[in-house]
Amino acid sequence: MLRFTRKLRGFTLIELLVVIAIIAILIGLLLPAVQKVREAAARMTCSNNLKQMGLGLHNYGSANQDKLPPMLDYSPSQYGWGPFWYLLLPYIEQDNVFKRAIGTGQGWTGSPVQNHGAVIKNYLCPSDSSHNAGIAVNGWAATSYAPVYQFFASANTYNSTTGVYVSQSKYTIGNIPDGTSNQVGIVERYGSHPYYGWSNAWCYPESASNWGWNSNGSVYGPWGLYTPQINPPLRNYVGSNQPAHPYYPNTAHSTCQVLVMDGSVRGVSASVSSTTWTYVCTPDDGNVLPSNW
Repeated sequence: MLRFTRKLRGFTLIELLVVIAIIAILIGLLLPAVQKVREAAARMTCSNNLKQMGLGLHNYGSANQDKLPPMLDYSPSQYGWGPFWYLLLPYIEQDNVFKRAIGTGQGWTGSPVQNHGAVIKNYLCPSDSSHNAGIAVNGWAATSYAPVYQFFASANTYNSTTGVYVSQSKYTIGNIPDGTSNQVGIVERYGSHPYYGWSNAWCYPESASNWGWNSNGSVYGPWGLYTPQINPPLRNYVGSNQPAHPYYPNTAHSTCQVLVMDGSVRGVSASVSSTTWTYVCTPDDGNVLPSNW
């Protein structure tokens, strides 16, 4: 009997290189699409965070005679100094974190709401890479957002009972002079500004009478109403493009998302004029918003 053998031919080196090149091209085509999907999901999460904050602000008003959360409150028998984000916790389903400081007099430094145990998922944008798992450069729990100082700290009031000044709004939700749809309440702001050594810590106090605290606290606007930085570098200048600056709103999205006080969320581009931006951050200027808003 005759035996026949069949020799199997393998891929040549050229054929392998062609296959690898095709795979590389396909991966190159798919990566931008995957990144776009991820960014779209992150942007949606960020928008939902802001919407929850909007609901929290209105829930706070419903429980407190239509008032807005102070930028800084003081209650010696309960939480001591209470920053804006701490006071908002019970109204965004974070009452368990809020209660950790009750009875301690420590709503901020040295308290159980300060560090890793106080990382609040809804206070962080998924696209914000400036922090380390929710911890800012100074070791405090960070947030990717900031309340607008001109709105939430428009009154620096002396409390004769406690002997301290607290920073709060002149206005209630129902009597914002320019109207809820014309007032920005919260902006995006990176959790850390490593180039400048500043932190956007949600549980660090902010007050008109304590400017030294501003390098760590979460607030936007006491130094001026600077227009948003879109996807700025974090640690060094890139050409003339400065790193994320603590005086500005900062975002890793293509537009800076902001919470308007009517509860809506909108994106603001880097091309917004300084005049328009000043109008929407100032609650009582009486100006009609330009058509570019």
